[in-house]
Amino acid sequence: MKFKIIKKSKENKARISLLYTPHGEVELPNFMPVASQGTVKTLPPKDLKEIGVQIIVSNTYHLHLRPGEDLINKMGGLHKFMNFEGVILTDSGGFQVFSLSELREVKEEGVEFKSHIDGKKIFFTPEKVVEIQLKLGSDILMVLDECPSYPSDKAYAEKSLDLTLKWAERSYKYFKNAILKEENPPLIFAISQGSTYLDLRKKGIEEILKYEFDGYAIGGLAVGEPTEVREEIILNIIDLFPEDKPRYIMGVGYPEDIFFCIEHGIDLFDCVLPTRNARTGLVFTSQGKIRIKNSIFADDENPLDPECDCYVCKNFTRAYIRHLFNAEEYLALYLASYHSVYFYINLMKKIRKSIKEDRFYEFKKRFFEKYKVD
Repeated sequence: MKFKIIKKSKENKARISLLYTPHGEVELPNFMPVASQGTVKTLPPKDLKEIGVQIIVSNTYHLHLRPGEDLINKMGGLHKFMNFEGVILTDSGGFQVFSLSELREVKEEGVEFKSHIDGKKIFFTPEKVVEIQLKLGSDILMVLDECPSYPSDKAYAEKSLDLTLKWAERSYKYFKNAILKEENPPLIFAISQGSTYLDLRKKGIEEILKYEFDGYAIGGLAVGEPTEVREEIILNIIDLFPEDKPRYIMGVGYPEDIFFCIEHGIDLFDCVLPTRNARTGLVFTSQGKIRIKNSIFADDENPLDPECDCYVCKNFTRAYIRHLFNAEEYLALYLASYHSVYFYINLMKKIRKSIKEDRFYEFKKRFFEKYKVD
């Protein structure tokens, strides 16, 4: 068994479930802090464990460039290399097809990149990407896809989708052949694309469902489209995915978006928001985001979040953390990141509890009575 639904909400499509992987179980819904290069920036694995992080997402493209999957494999795999005991999902590098558009060329066979580090050419095929992730020792592999930018004209989006579907088929066949003799193999997820065109989205889902992937991701959203457009897509495609498989939406991370997605049946999230924002002094709290560098916090004796019981909030004031940022002390980045990751992980715990107790809407209402959305 790889996925088990524990509880379905009586209020909506939210559900509590367990995802089984070679490195343990993941309770869903859940949020994955981003560890692109084998680290959640500034946070050592012991802190991730203390916070309650069950799963992280690392990046195939970045780890291939340095230090390389062969070295990581030689060191015993990514878990041992970075000393992380939890579950690791690795993105395929498909997002870099989107984000590094000036440094890559997409072909039917795969994607040619120029390394953003030294300009060296590398070529990713769907098979190569699976091979890299297997060498890394990932628990959950993602197929190579092309993520169209927003806006995209329909002709390009359709061509891009057809390529993604061909790559998904090739990835699946290579993966199944590669794990034939493994007793406890990793999981592989397909990715839904189709830009903002519902007919393309539906076509893409119908095609990837022809293969027994272990889970399904919604890609190509959170790339600049209006919130209402993203929500319309989710509402129209979510029931096309099988109920007995996990659903992962890639790159969506604002609390208001997470609530919407969970309410409509999505289980897994990742985003750079908590850590990237924290390193600039923008911190998530139960009252909303605060800019800790602002002068109003210069003599504030309160913790970052008075309702938080994390290590940072139990031990440090806003005034001190503001001072660290202004003095450009590295400790500022650590403390802000620790708290923001804790905020997300604790929020997911509370959401799971509210689903279990059939009071999701009550919890959502109380949360947004305090949390101010910009």
